[in-house]
Amino acid sequence: MTTAYLDRLSQQLDALAAAGRRRVTRPVSAADAVHVVRDGRMLLNVSSNDYLGLSRHPLLIERARAWAETMGVGATASRLVCGTLEAHATVEAKLAAFKGTEAALVLNSGYQANEAMLAALLMPEVAGRAPLVFVDRLAHASMHEGLKAAGVRQIRFRHNDMAHLEDLLRKREGEPGPRFIVTESVFSMDGDRADLPALCDLAERFGAFLYVDEAHATGVLGPEGRGPTCDPAVAGRVDMVMGTFGKALGGFGAYAACSAVLRDWLVNKAGGFIYSTAVPPPVMGAIDAALDLVPTLEAERARLHAHADRLRAALGAKGLDSCGSTTQIVPAVLGSEEAALSAMTALEEAGVLAVAIRPPTVPAGASRLRFALSAAHTDADMDRLIAVVEALA
Repeated sequence: MTTAYLDRLSQQLDALAAAGRRRVTRPVSAADAVHVVRDGRMLLNVSSNDYLGLSRHPLLIERARAWAETMGVGATASRLVCGTLEAHATVEAKLAAFKGTEAALVLNSGYQANEAMLAALLMPEVAGRAPLVFVDRLAHASMHEGLKAAGVRQIRFRHNDMAHLEDLLRKREGEPGPRFIVTESVFSMDGDRADLPALCDLAERFGAFLYVDEAHATGVLGPEGRGPTCDPAVAGRVDMVMGTFGKALGGFGAYAACSAVLRDWLVNKAGGFIYSTAVPPPVMGAIDAALDLVPTLEAERARLHAHADRLRAALGAKGLDSCGSTTQIVPAVLGSEEAALSAMTALEEAGVLAVAIRPPTVPAGASRLRFALSAAHTDADMDRLIAVVEALA
């Protein structure tokens, strides 16, 4: 590697720093479900996606340990090389029942799942050379990357604007090629929700394949926490549901919930599944336990949403935009990168870990603090957080 190349890297990193966009990794140690220790100080963590506090639940830990003892700590290879372990078959059957679908498939991460699955679904041999792909402009980066990997042109509709999507679908009604609609049920940076019944209606009316990412909804919304795609008005009408285990379910990994034919296609064509070592048995044990627990956690979901309501009210009283949030993700839009970084520093000095989100993750001029709440937060934790927020300049 040449010195000139490393110099160019350093220059680009300096440019990111000057723009307030350079990222760094900062060590922490987890104290409990909602506290971390950094530089010897205990901080209240309001940035974690551990929405139900399951990452430290005794049942998940116990089952992870038990499956490690009986099946080992590693899956050793891709499932297409050494076979599917009992751990994977057990969880996929339970997951399909949980989501009310014919089949399910476990993958290694949400990013990998979206990228690999969309690329596989849009391969020319099944989608043709010019599929019409309509995607919410605020869909997660992994979804946009999957569409890039497929080599398709995105037709982006305004965020959650069903009238705009309908207009785009109608204008291309006479064009050849299959239609796909790609969105999230809960948007990770704004904390708002897609209108899934309307999306289902449009998909059915225009003959479109509907792909929904439920990463931030699984465990938190829908009947028994099964996600909004399991709501009665939507159940059975979404072609592909993607979700994750690393957020409300407290573990790691991702899934597809779909028909048996779609699952078989992913097994054969999704590179992220084919070429990756499978999820390890201890992780699968934790997922298995979480799937048992989630339907029983109605009180925890109610507490989580009550926390979010309180925080939104406090932000609104200060005149801060929370982007139409209706979920456990509550942004506070501050505008510039400098303002968001300054607020993050002020909160950390007050003992609260709240991360500044900056471009390119969010649009220019929309830098923010992104609060991600947990049912494990107590009322006293929320009192403390709100007092710190109210003290912001």
